[in-house]
Amino acid sequence: MFDLKVIKSVLDQLQEERGVPKEKVLEAIAMALATAYKKEYGKKGQIVRATFDVDTGKVDFSQVKVVVDPEKISMEDAASEEEPATDADAEKIRFNPEHHILLGDAKKIKKDAKIDDEMIFPLDSKSDYGRIAAQTAKQVIIQKIREAEKVSVMEEYGKRTGEIVSGTVQRIERGNLFIDMGRTSAILPYEEQIPGERYKQGERIRAYLFKVEETPKGVFLKLSRAHPKFLEKLFAMETPEVASGVVEIKVVAREAGSRSKIAVLSHDSHVDPVGSLVGQRGVRVSTVMSELGGEKIDIIEWSADAKQFIEDALSPARVLSVLIIDENEKRAKVNVAPDQQSLAIGKGGQNVRLAAKLTGWRIDIQSEGVPEALNEETAAPNSESSKP
Repeated sequence: MFDLKVIKSVLDQLQEERGVPKEKVLEAIAMALATAYKKEYGKKGQIVRATFDVDTGKVDFSQVKVVVDPEKISMEDAASEEEPATDADAEKIRFNPEHHILLGDAKKIKKDAKIDDEMIFPLDSKSDYGRIAAQTAKQVIIQKIREAEKVSVMEEYGKRTGEIVSGTVQRIERGNLFIDMGRTSAILPYEEQIPGERYKQGERIRAYLFKVEETPKGVFLKLSRAHPKFLEKLFAMETPEVASGVVEIKVVAREAGSRSKIAVLSHDSHVDPVGSLVGQRGVRVSTVMSELGGEKIDIIEWSADAKQFIEDALSPARVLSVLIIDENEKRAKVNVAPDQQSLAIGKGGQNVRLAAKLTGWRIDIQSEGVPEALNEETAAPNSESSKP
């Protein structure tokens, strides 16, 4: 009936290539055989199970009956019109001899039988399934393999959430990229892409896996190249000190594709945190910038001193002084020389905006000799930063 050599080959292939355990496939085959048997020879309400021995090819069929309490079942096929069913009758289940067995009868077969136990009765083996039954069996096997594959993918990529993954661009729809990950597909939404980057079908791409989602069509992975964590993970790959935990990336403020600011802290007094990320002759930071399409990256040392942290966050501008206006509302006024004001603010207010995101403080840039109205326009509200 079965070509065991082919079945074993398929079992090995599914396990190696799709991560589907052999036990799950054998379970699917047994369920499919039981479904086909019931469709061809079964009766209404009958529970049929099958066991398949992959070594011998032998298939055994059995019928399952559930032990029921005589007081909780109804032996009538339908309620009489002259005697309407009472509330107590409505709670009773209708007895089906193909599905149920009375407790008294069950104890004759098995002395310790209890209510809700399952009693197993052997059925005659059959091999001549009809076309419809065989087709049903095929559909059951495919469905069960897909379910097992979905579970396997969820387990694998669920553990990899928060890591950098790579795949091949499969197609582009309305700006969204669909990435072939091998065993499943991923989506890189338009809003999670780096502005200005262009991708082609078949191109390899790396991104940050931030969400694993189960859908009716399968498992979908959601990727991002604009996420601040993508920047962190890239530096962790390039910087052994970050990967080992000696240097910690405390905060990231990022405007993807344009500019980012990173605050780092060293847990070893002999290790320079900024120098670690920059690398010899800037090789490490250059590698990360290249992956991000030339995005500029400012690396500063994190400080618990708010004044020092704000001053460093506004680099490359030179700050004359930092005045804390309100600790609770986190407002600070920064004085800079007139020739440093435009540098402190940055193009389109980007430098002070990123500094505000990085520090969590609202920063007002002030400069002597500049009209008050212009100074007020330089205030940058604080906003949420990316913290590990």
